[in-house]
Amino acid sequence: MNAIIHKDYTGASIQLSVYNSKLILWNEGRLPEGFTIETLLGKHPSRPYNKNVADVFFKAGFIEAWGRGIAKIINGFTNAGLSAPVFETGMGGVMLTIERGVKDDLKGLRKELDDTDNDTDNDTDNDTDNLARRRSILVELINVNNKIAISVLAKKLNVSKSTVLRDIEKLKAENKLERVGSEKTGRWIIKE
Repeated sequence: MNAIIHKDYTGASIQLSVYNSKLILWNEGRLPEGFTIETLLGKHPSRPYNKNVADVFFKAGFIEAWGRGIAKIINGFTNAGLSAPVFETGMGGVMLTIERGVKDDLKGLRKELDDTDNDTDNDTDNDTDNLARRRSILVELINVNNKIAISVLAKKLNVSKSTVLRDIEKLKAENKLERVGSEKTGRWIIKE
Protein backbone atom coordinates (compact mmCIF):
# COMPACT_ATOMS: atom_id res chain seq x y z
CA MET A 1 0.00 0.00 0.00
CA ASN A 2 2.86 2.35 0.80
CA ALA A 3 4.30 1.83 -2.69
CA ILE A 4 0.91 2.51 -4.31
CA ILE A 5 0.35 5.71 -2.33
CA HIS A 6 3.83 7.08 -3.08
CA LYS A 7 4.19 5.93 -6.70
CA ASP A 8 4.94 8.23 -9.61
CA TYR A 9 2.23 7.03 -12.01
CA THR A 10 3.81 8.73 -15.00
CA GLY A 11 6.72 6.26 -14.98
CA ALA A 12 7.46 2.56 -14.68
CA SER A 13 5.36 0.02 -12.81
CA ILE A 14 6.08 -1.04 -9.25
CA GLN A 15 8.54 -3.91 -9.61
CA LEU A 16 9.04 -6.95 -7.39
CA SER A 17 12.03 -9.27 -7.74
CA VAL A 18 11.86 -12.58 -5.90
CA TYR A 19 15.03 -14.47 -4.92
CA ASN A 20 15.64 -17.44 -2.62
CA SER A 21 17.24 -15.22 0.00
CA LYS A 22 15.35 -11.95 -0.44
CA LEU A 23 12.59 -9.89 -2.03
CA ILE A 24 13.29 -6.54 -3.67
CA LEU A 25 10.49 -4.02 -4.25
CA TRP A 26 11.28 -0.99 -6.41
CA ASN A 27 8.96 1.95 -6.86
CA GLU A 28 9.63 4.81 -9.24
CA GLY A 29 9.35 8.16 -7.54
CA ARG A 30 11.32 10.57 -5.46
CA LEU A 31 11.52 11.31 -1.78
CA PRO A 32 9.95 14.59 -0.69
CA GLU A 33 12.32 17.55 -0.79
CA GLY A 34 14.69 17.50 2.15
CA PHE A 35 13.94 13.85 2.98
CA THR A 36 16.58 11.13 3.21
CA ILE A 37 16.27 7.45 4.07
CA GLU A 38 17.17 8.41 7.65
CA THR A 39 14.23 10.84 7.65
CA LEU A 40 11.90 8.04 6.55
CA LEU A 41 13.14 5.72 9.29
CA GLY A 42 12.48 8.30 12.00
CA LYS A 43 9.45 10.34 13.00
CA HIS A 44 8.46 12.41 9.97
CA PRO A 45 5.48 14.25 8.52
CA SER A 46 3.46 12.61 5.80
CA ARG A 47 3.93 13.87 2.28
CA PRO A 48 2.18 11.34 0.04
CA TYR A 49 3.10 11.65 -3.61
CA ASN A 50 -0.51 10.94 -4.49
CA LYS A 51 -2.72 12.75 -1.96
CA ASN A 52 -5.96 11.56 -3.57
CA VAL A 53 -4.88 7.91 -3.51
CA ALA A 54 -3.71 8.29 0.11
CA ASP A 55 -7.04 9.89 1.04
CA VAL A 56 -8.99 7.00 -0.52
CA PHE A 57 -6.83 4.43 1.33
CA PHE A 58 -7.34 6.36 4.58
CA LYS A 59 -11.13 6.64 4.14
CA ALA A 60 -11.35 2.95 3.20
CA GLY A 61 -9.56 2.03 6.43
CA PHE A 62 -6.48 0.54 4.76
CA ILE A 63 -4.20 3.04 6.48
CA GLU A 64 -4.92 4.53 9.88
CA ALA A 65 -2.63 7.54 9.83
CA TRP A 66 -0.34 9.19 7.37
CA GLY A 67 3.36 9.35 8.13
CA ARG A 68 3.44 6.03 10.00
CA GLY A 69 3.74 3.60 7.08
CA ILE A 70 7.47 2.93 7.32
CA ALA A 71 7.36 2.57 11.12
CA LYS A 72 4.46 0.11 10.83
CA ILE A 73 6.31 -1.90 8.18
CA ILE A 74 9.43 -2.11 10.35
CA ASN A 75 7.43 -2.96 13.50
CA GLY A 76 5.56 -5.67 11.62
CA PHE A 77 8.81 -7.34 10.63
CA THR A 78 10.30 -6.93 14.11
CA ASN A 79 7.22 -8.32 15.84
CA ALA A 80 7.46 -11.35 13.57
CA GLY A 81 11.11 -11.82 14.56
CA LEU A 82 12.40 -10.86 11.13
CA SER A 83 15.11 -8.46 10.05
CA ALA A 84 13.92 -4.97 9.25
CA PRO A 85 13.73 -4.24 5.52
CA VAL A 86 16.47 -2.09 4.01
CA PHE A 87 15.37 1.09 2.26
CA GLU A 88 17.53 2.71 -0.45
CA THR A 89 17.14 5.40 -3.05
CA GLY A 90 18.55 5.20 -6.55
CA MET A 91 17.77 4.41 -10.16
CA GLY A 92 15.01 7.01 -10.08
CA GLY A 93 13.07 5.45 -7.22
CA VAL A 94 12.97 3.86 -3.81
CA MET A 95 14.04 0.26 -3.31
CA LEU A 96 13.08 -1.97 -0.40
CA THR A 97 15.04 -5.17 0.23
CA ILE A 98 13.57 -7.82 2.49
CA GLU A 99 16.13 -10.44 3.53
CA ARG A 100 15.08 -13.88 4.73
CA GLY A 101 15.40 -12.47 8.19
CA VAL A 102 16.57 -12.66 11.72
CA LYS A 103 14.58 -15.86 12.37
CA ASP A 104 17.01 -17.83 10.19
CA ASP A 105 19.96 -16.14 11.89
CA LEU A 106 18.48 -16.93 15.29
CA LYS A 107 18.03 -20.60 14.39
CA GLY A 108 21.67 -20.78 13.34
CA LEU A 109 22.78 -18.89 16.42
CA ARG A 110 20.70 -21.16 18.67
CA LYS A 111 22.26 -24.25 17.08
CA GLU A 112 25.75 -22.79 17.50
CA LEU A 113 25.05 -21.98 21.14
CA ASP A 114 23.60 -25.44 21.75
CA ASP A 115 26.64 -27.04 20.12
CA THR A 116 29.05 -25.10 22.33
CA ASP A 117 27.07 -25.04 25.57
CA ASN A 118 23.82 -26.80 26.32
CA ASP A 119 22.78 -24.11 28.80
CA THR A 120 22.80 -20.65 27.23
CA ASP A 121 22.30 -19.10 30.69
CA ASN A 122 25.77 -20.30 31.65
CA ASP A 123 27.58 -19.00 28.60
CA THR A 124 30.82 -17.20 29.26
CA ASP A 125 32.90 -14.64 27.51
CA ASN A 126 34.96 -17.54 26.12
CA ASP A 127 32.20 -17.96 23.54
CA THR A 128 33.06 -14.52 22.20
CA ASP A 129 31.85 -15.09 18.64
CA ASN A 130 28.47 -16.48 19.73
CA LEU A 131 27.98 -13.77 22.32
CA ALA A 132 28.97 -11.03 19.89
CA ARG A 133 26.58 -12.40 17.28
CA ARG A 134 23.68 -12.67 19.74
CA ARG A 135 24.38 -9.17 21.07
CA SER A 136 24.54 -7.86 17.52
CA ILE A 137 21.09 -9.31 16.82
CA LEU A 138 19.85 -7.89 20.14
CA VAL A 139 21.05 -4.42 19.11
CA GLU A 140 19.42 -4.85 15.68
CA LEU A 141 16.10 -5.70 17.34
CA ILE A 142 16.41 -2.65 19.62
CA ASN A 143 17.37 -0.46 16.66
CA VAL A 144 14.12 -1.39 14.92
CA ASN A 145 11.96 -1.01 18.05
CA ASN A 146 13.55 1.10 20.79
CA LYS A 147 10.69 0.30 23.19
CA ILE A 148 11.01 -3.49 22.91
CA ALA A 149 10.59 -5.34 26.21
CA ILE A 150 13.16 -7.69 27.76
CA SER A 151 10.65 -10.56 27.58
CA VAL A 152 10.14 -9.97 23.84
CA LEU A 153 13.90 -9.84 23.27
CA ALA A 154 14.29 -13.11 25.18
CA LYS A 155 11.58 -14.76 23.09
CA LYS A 156 13.01 -13.52 19.79
CA LEU A 157 16.55 -14.57 20.75
CA ASN A 158 15.26 -17.87 22.18
CA VAL A 159 17.13 -17.36 25.46
CA SER A 160 16.10 -16.59 29.02
CA LYS A 161 15.39 -13.11 30.32
CA SER A 162 18.45 -13.38 32.57
CA THR A 163 20.63 -13.99 29.50
CA VAL A 164 19.18 -10.90 27.80
CA LEU A 165 19.69 -8.85 30.98
CA ARG A 166 23.31 -10.03 31.19
CA ASP A 167 23.86 -9.09 27.52
CA ILE A 168 22.27 -5.69 28.10
CA GLU A 169 24.45 -5.05 31.16
CA LYS A 170 27.53 -5.91 29.09
CA LEU A 171 26.41 -3.54 26.30
CA LYS A 172 25.77 -0.81 28.88
CA ALA A 173 29.22 -1.37 30.44
CA GLU A 174 30.74 -1.04 26.94
CA ASN A 175 28.78 2.24 26.56
CA LYS A 176 26.91 0.84 23.56
CA LEU A 177 23.41 0.89 25.03
CA GLU A 178 21.43 3.06 27.42
CA ARG A 179 17.95 2.87 28.89
CA VAL A 180 15.99 6.10 29.32
CA GLY A 181 12.81 6.13 31.38
CA SER A 182 10.99 3.40 33.22
CA GLU A 183 10.86 -0.26 32.33
CA LYS A 184 7.29 0.09 31.03
CA THR A 185 7.35 3.47 29.29
CA GLY A 186 11.06 3.98 28.64
CA ARG A 187 13.13 3.39 25.54
CA TRP A 188 16.54 2.14 24.52
CA ILE A 189 19.23 4.37 23.06
CA ILE A 190 21.93 2.77 20.94
CA LYS A 191 25.18 4.65 21.26
CA GLU A 192 27.65 4.83 18.40
